[in-house]
Amino acid sequence: MSSATRYASVMLIDDNELDNFINKKLLENEQFAGNVYVHQSAQAALEDLRKLATSPDKLPEVIFLDIMMPGMDGFAFLEEFDKLQNEVKGKSKIIMLSTSESFKDLNRANQSRYVYKFLNKPLNKPVLDAINI
Repeated sequence: MSSATRYASVMLIDDNELDNFINKKLLENEQFAGNVYVHQSAQAALEDLRKLATSPDKLPEVIFLDIMMPGMDGFAFLEEFDKLQNEVKGKSKIIMLSTSESFKDLNRANQSRYVYKFLNKPLNKPVLDAINI
């Protein structure tokens, strides 16, 4: 990890492969994170978080979570995230991403104690600059 990055590691959870590719490049280019874990399903991300819990220094500090995904959506992920080890829940802050401007989604996201922010896609430099966890 480069000491010039804002966070040691972050995780992207989005079923859209292109969004993940673009967001990963943005995070690296803006020196937002030294390590970027990328998952195309919430289930795979949860499995990874369970494994990483044995090495808390490797846990992502920020998780960018898409709301709309097949199988397990972002809200179902939050329910399962609540069952993870306290090390995970204490270190990883979740930022929900959506193309939806639904107040229902925003209100639901804000009800979760794990959601730090609710942002509209796509990620960009000004949005990253405004994140301060």
